[in-house]
Amino acid sequence: MKLLKILRTFMFMVLLGTIVCVVSSCNNDDDPVNKGIGTITGVVLDEAGTPIDGVAVTIGGMGGTEGTVNTGNDGKYTFENVSIESHSVTFSKTGYQTISLTVTANKFDANKVANTTVAMVSASAKISGVITDGKNGGAALSGVTVSITPAISVTTAGDGKYSLENLIADDYIVTFIKANYVTVTRTVSKADFVNGVATLDVVMGGTELLRGLTQADLLTADKWYYNEYRGGGNADAYPHWDWACNYFSSMTFHGKWEEQWEGTTLQIRNDPADRTNPSDLEVFDSYTYGSKKITADNKILSVRLRTHNADDASPAYFGVQVVDLSAAEPQAVQIGETKQYGSGNYTDFTFDLSAYVGKEVIVAIGIYRKETGDYWKQLVLRAIRFADRKVEGWDWLPGNEVIDGWKLTEETVRSTMPQTKKHFTGISPISAGRDVDMKTGYPAAYQAWRAVSHIGHEWSFVPLKKDPEVFPSEGYLIKTRNTSEVSTEVPESYYYAKFTIASGSNQLTLKTRNFGSNPTFFKLTAIKEDGTVTHIAPKSNTAQEASAADNGCWKFKHGDGGAGNPEGYASFVYDLSQFNGNNVVLAFGVYNGVAESGENKLVFYSIDLK
Repeated sequence: MKLLKILRTFMFMVLLGTIVCVVSSCNNDDDPVNKGIGTITGVVLDEAGTPIDGVAVTIGGMGGTEGTVNTGNDGKYTFENVSIESHSVTFSKTGYQTISLTVTANKFDANKVANTTVAMVSASAKISGVITDGKNGGAALSGVTVSITPAISVTTAGDGKYSLENLIADDYIVTFIKANYVTVTRTVSKADFVNGVATLDVVMGGTELLRGLTQADLLTADKWYYNEYRGGGNADAYPHWDWACNYFSSMTFHGKWEEQWEGTTLQIRNDPADRTNPSDLEVFDSYTYGSKKITADNKILSVRLRTHNADDASPAYFGVQVVDLSAAEPQAVQIGETKQYGSGNYTDFTFDLSAYVGKEVIVAIGIYRKETGDYWKQLVLRAIRFADRKVEGWDWLPGNEVIDGWKLTEETVRSTMPQTKKHFTGISPISAGRDVDMKTGYPAAYQAWRAVSHIGHEWSFVPLKKDPEVFPSEGYLIKTRNTSEVSTEVPESYYYAKFTIASGSNQLTLKTRNFGSNPTFFKLTAIKEDGTVTHIAPKSNTAQEASAADNGCWKFKHGDGGAGNPEGYASFVYDLSQFNGNNVVLAFGVYNGVAESGENKLVFYSIDLK
């Protein structure tokens, strides 16, 4: 009897357990996180919607990678018996860009099936190169992690070679990391891909000459072709200092910086993680730099600036350093004493570069960290200007004008560095209007100019009378005022750059258009280093209307051309062969040829020198 009672009790507990399990199972059906086991399935398509076979589909979960299957001819894949929780699913195939997605628990339907359809982008481009060791005589460097995203990363082997594959030709920031080496970052632009390959060789471990940069880094520094660079947006002396005329923020910076209405600011890195950085009055905390040819005409560097978060009691510390890469052992040399300033008033500081006349050197302007801890200073750069004397205030560069009223001096013509590029665009990759925040919108748009050889970054703009229109879809444009002041000798504004003219690079083509019923008056002027001025007539043009005007100007009307019609622009072709063997400053200016005729515009779609 006792045994029977025990058996009855046991059977009741089993039955109770079964009921509990059933109830528990029913309750869990209402909770997507605890549904149990399900299926993930889907289809992989290409850009045209055609199924792709042979795609490696990898599923991962909380415990890591769970498995990989390949799609069939129908592009389908299936993972069965997967836990109903979050899973990462990665799709990869040679010739396509690798993509990943996350399937969460609530993606499973009532049948415990999660369906996913993905489209993969054809991607046959790659970034490849060799990494060498600057600490070890240029030997191949292994163990370097090369990445553009966490999912697209490789590590070099003994030969130092790497290849980031299955990419689309686009702009990338490539990072190179190895323990006990300075981390290196490089930018690859869409234009760097040739036949689908962008080659990027890197030297790591060289001596750090400026914070974060080695000799190899500085060899590729941007060139400071011109003698004046202006930042900020306040029109302290319109139009010379207006926001639309100042492109300092298109330049190269290292550390923390920001464009503000007062100027382009170099800032102390003061995020919480940076506050343990030690004080250092020898190594810049943040800086801008470029490669500059120093001559007797531009040996004095003047920096116009003010400060934020600084005063007489706690000033900002800053200075100029020069690196002569031609030296046997290049090093950063400070010019003069460390400067101190703490005021919201603009003032001009000078730095004598006479020791480097005749050399092209790296010039860096930067701010120092004076204290460790919570230390926050901003050096507001309004302008950097090179001349044969100190430059002060808001005026133009001093010297002897080549053409009366142009503000272009003989000294500037002689000391402007010849351009190394031959193609320039006026189309901005990023558009930004007046309603875009000065601290974010404009700098992003100006920085984007760098990758496309935009005229705003590569040429020098001189706004004598009128500001430009920076971001229209038709291209960068300069224009006249609606004024009674007529002149075909002094332009309203102009762009200039210096070129070495030779066979193979002595035919210049401007693609342009204008707007409205009034003609635009413009001309191309060539100025040799000896001051000889020549106004050049086009040898041909495709404008709807075009004819010669006074003082070497041409007037034209052409309303075709735009973002959707690049072939519609008028082409003006110039023969520069008379200047073969010479360095020549070329200037495109727009003139007010008719009184009270509105804003007549000259659009720069592109300039090519072939």
